[in-house]
Amino acid sequence: MSNGFRGPGGGGGPMGRSADTPFEKLDAKHTKGVMLRLGKYILQHWFLFLIAIALTLLSNQLSLLAPSYSGDALDAIAAEGGVQFDVVWENVRKMLVCYVLSAVLAYSLTQLMMRISQKIAYTMRKQLFEKLSSLPVGYFDTHATGDIISRISYDIDTVNASLSHDLVQVMTSIYTVAGSLVFMFRISRPLVLVFVLTVPISIFFARYRSKKVRPLFRKRSRKLGELNGYAEEMLSGCRTIQAYDREDEIVRRFDTRNGDTMDAYYDAEYYGAALGPGMMFINNLSISLIAMFGGILYLYSQNGTLATTSVFFITLGGVAQFVQYSRKFAGPINEFANILHEFQSAFSAAERVFRILDEAPEIPDVPDAVDLPHVEGQVDIENITFGYTPSKTILHDVTVHAQPGKTIAIVGPTGAGKTTIINLLMRFYDVNDGTICIDGSEIRQIKRKDLRGAYTMVLQDTWLFHGTIFDNIAYGREGATEEEVIAVAKAARIHSYIQSLPDGYQTVLSDEGVNISKGQRQLITIARAMLSHSSMLILDEATSNVDSRTEIQIQQAMNKLMEGRTCFVIAHRLSTIKNADTILVLQNGTVTEQGTHDELIAKGGFYATLYNSQFS
Repeated sequence: MSNGFRGPGGGGGPMGRSADTPFEKLDAKHTKGVMLRLGKYILQHWFLFLIAIALTLLSNQLSLLAPSYSGDALDAIAAEGGVQFDVVWENVRKMLVCYVLSAVLAYSLTQLMMRISQKIAYTMRKQLFEKLSSLPVGYFDTHATGDIISRISYDIDTVNASLSHDLVQVMTSIYTVAGSLVFMFRISRPLVLVFVLTVPISIFFARYRSKKVRPLFRKRSRKLGELNGYAEEMLSGCRTIQAYDREDEIVRRFDTRNGDTMDAYYDAEYYGAALGPGMMFINNLSISLIAMFGGILYLYSQNGTLATTSVFFITLGGVAQFVQYSRKFAGPINEFANILHEFQSAFSAAERVFRILDEAPEIPDVPDAVDLPHVEGQVDIENITFGYTPSKTILHDVTVHAQPGKTIAIVGPTGAGKTTIINLLMRFYDVNDGTICIDGSEIRQIKRKDLRGAYTMVLQDTWLFHGTIFDNIAYGREGATEEEVIAVAKAARIHSYIQSLPDGYQTVLSDEGVNISKGQRQLITIARAMLSHSSMLILDEATSNVDSRTEIQIQQAMNKLMEGRTCFVIAHRLSTIKNADTILVLQNGTVTEQGTHDELIAKGGFYATLYNSQFS
């Protein structure tokens, strides 16, 4: 998305890739904000969510009724005068019906929540990609591609998994806890007092551990993004790595980052997993106390010490019911620890996604921005000053005038600011001082779409997408015909090669065209540029990836392409720009020489020295 124009190496742009602010510094208020934003996504599907709530209520109500029937069946077994089989079988049937219907409704609920979560994941991924498409080039200059991809894939998948599973568990747990408490209160109020002791301990323990675990999950997501970024960077440069025999060093660095990521994973999982056993111990303690005190109350009830009207009176079936309900009551609380564990991961992932969504988009057009319907191609750069960061200025008081149809070549040492000028012409960045005008209109007063549509670019770093050769060339102009594509392919000297392929123009290129040579990829991008009808042309070492013989042929085609267009050419092979109308020599961000090739050679300055060095 950065169109190949990155600051480093092209004029001292933003050095390195920055990460987001560490998540460890985010507070509970911010976490609450993440929850509210996720809630808004759920409310977009409010009707389905209401059905999910209804299924939750029905499923759990049936599940809560079943223990009461089992208790009644047990009382019928222990009844005076012998077992009441008709009562036992009637309650068993009711219990089975409740459990079967509850299972069917729970399955339907799970399927529905999966559908809702997939819709939310689709929306989030769509919004994230649209946001990335609207961000300025500077964002991609300072953020690793692998980390961005990690947010689109892993982080959204993590949120999706949490919504589809954990949210169901939360809804189920809330109703189960509340319903179980009601049933237990009806069976024996004294036994409910056990939870007065154990529940506060559970809540305190869960809150204490969650505060410790939350930063660890944020760190885990961040480390994974950094690892993906490093892996993407190294894989894209595998040829260079092998050429310099640095495989061992790269593997060592990867192992270090991989180890850091695994340590972050281990810490998050280890301390997160400690929640479950701790909560289970507390809940098992409460069930043990209930069984012990319930048994004592039952013995006193049986020997006649307690009247049937006493609040302490309880039957054997009542004890059994209470134990089952206590398990249902304690189970969700125990599950809450595991859910909290998963939610920490989901919140951390959602935070990373929302950070991109909250990034400031590219500066919008001014309200009274003008169209640029017919571009003549006059470009006036007046006294511009620019730096990618306030502390380092790259261009100093640069002035350039390009008449319509003229060619401006820009030469100079690496880091002089050549590509930075192109960045400013395209408004990938805005100047700090000075103005750039096209046909007399300041570019900040022109609609950005019209401005960039006025240029065609051929870059040193080729970009091809997965698709046919025809589609890749036709990308240069919407609605291009087969005849037009073939014509520009011939002009770019690539037609014969395409015809030699088994499927010709319908040959499918793999991602970035890695199944053809670099020179052939460059020729295809040149053909694509020839298809455009824009009035201005930007060439950034467009022939650097072809051999000398092909370069001569391409240069002839490029000369035809450049006819009648205002052209800006960045070149290191000075033989390709001898016929430029104006050659700018940039040194340390300043135009030190300016003129035609012959004028600069006669002057005997830096350009003459540079030119002669290439032919000495």
